[in-house]
Amino acid sequence: MWGTIALLAREGKEVHYLLVTRGDKGSDDPHLPPEHLARIREQEQREAASVLGVQSVTFLEGYSDGEVEPCLQLRREIALVIHQLRPDVVFTFDPWKKDEVHPDHRAVGICTVDAIACARGLWYYPEQLQDGFTPHAGRQIYYFATDRPNHWVDIGTVVEQKAAALRCHASQTSRKDILQWIREKGMVAGAEHKFKIEAGLLEHRSSNSDNR
Repeated sequence: MWGTIALLAREGKEVHYLLVTRGDKGSDDPHLPPEHLARIREQEQREAASVLGVQSVTFLEGYSDGEVEPCLQLRREIALVIHQLRPDVVFTFDPWKKDEVHPDHRAVGICTVDAIACARGLWYYPEQLQDGFTPHAGRQIYYFATDRPNHWVDIGTVVEQKAAALRCHASQTSRKDILQWIREKGMVAGAEHKFKIEAGLLEHRSSNSDNR
């Protein structure tokens, strides 16, 4: 996904991050309490985003790692950001990925899909429209971290940039061979196109009822 982000930014597209948690429980170190890890993770995320050319990074408040649930409040908050930024394309977790064990990934994916559907309507969140926003329907949704990709992106020209971004997340990886790992992973994922290093995404195929 990071390679795709780097490509979009290089092409002059505006790229914005919205994160629901700070990954505050993603460590087994007994000397690294969640509140400390949250600060580290946020800083790492902002540094990695800068490397990739991301224009803004927004963290929602009040959501703890591993405790995110698909709820109306989260849907409303995501819809507000959609109204504010009016994105053409939205990337999110694939909530229907088989054997996805992280509850936050499932919850964020489904709430994002629901928020996109609601953000284009007039009466889902009228209080947001009273603030001067208008309904917004983006052009496309792509799911990352998917087990059924149907859209491939050649990230060969930005693989070193992706590796540099990954190195920013020092609290999550101790790999010394990040660049080689990315190349091997890309070759495996894009086995049909073995001469490229690729990122696999799942393109949302809307039904007729979606195209209002």
